[in-house]
Amino acid sequence: MRGILILLAVVVVLGIAAVATGFVNLSGQSGALPEVAVEGGKLPSVDADVGKVVVGTKETSVDVPTVEVGTTKTEIDVPVVGVQKANGN
Repeated sequence: MRGILILLAVVVVLGIAAVATGFVNLSGQSGALPEVAVEGGKLPSVDADVGKVVVGTKETSVDVPTVEVGTTKTEIDVPVVGVQKANGN
């Protein structure tokens, strides 16, 4: 398996070297975009009933380590994310 990977790497390096030195010349014809005519039309009507994401904070108690070997309860604001379902079908 290792031999196959080494062989593949050597082939890739040789290919890059051949193109870089000009030994292999890769050339082609540039293409052109087709001409397209668009007339009139109407945008589609879309009615979406989507849910709502609620982001905020709430006060909660967490254990916060102190300099001593214990913990104390400290009131902090932590992020809160809620999702409300859509009212549709």
